[in-house]
Amino acid sequence: MKTHELTGMSDDELLLALRDTEKHLFQLRFQSATDRLETPTEIGKAKRQIARIKTLQRARELKKLVALPDADIAGQLTFLEDKVEGPGKRRAKRAVFRLQTIQAGRPTAAATTTTGSGK
Repeated sequence: MKTHELTGMSDDELLLALRDTEKHLFQLRFQSATDRLETPTEIGKAKRQIARIKTLQRARELKKLVALPDADIAGQLTFLEDKVEGPGKRRAKRAVFRLQTIQAGRPTAAATTTTGSGK
């Protein structure tokens, strides 16, 4: 399956394709361990397919995150800032940084209004 075929799929279809490809990769690895694998390149193809699907899923997830309203992003920031310490802190710090970057990239109400004549 090529990338252009994957982009036409819904999120649920992508998840199903990912699970099928992961199962296929497991079967290929099992065949490789028992010396019954006819084409060793199939393992690499399956890994690349999994990477394509996960990349597309991540891009869609970030697109949805950017589309969130400011109030939701602020709510997620306050929720995640409590988790910056303790287990899972690296993931929480990355998520906080990502949300702060999205929030900083948006124009504020003060920045959209201009003062003066504009000359």
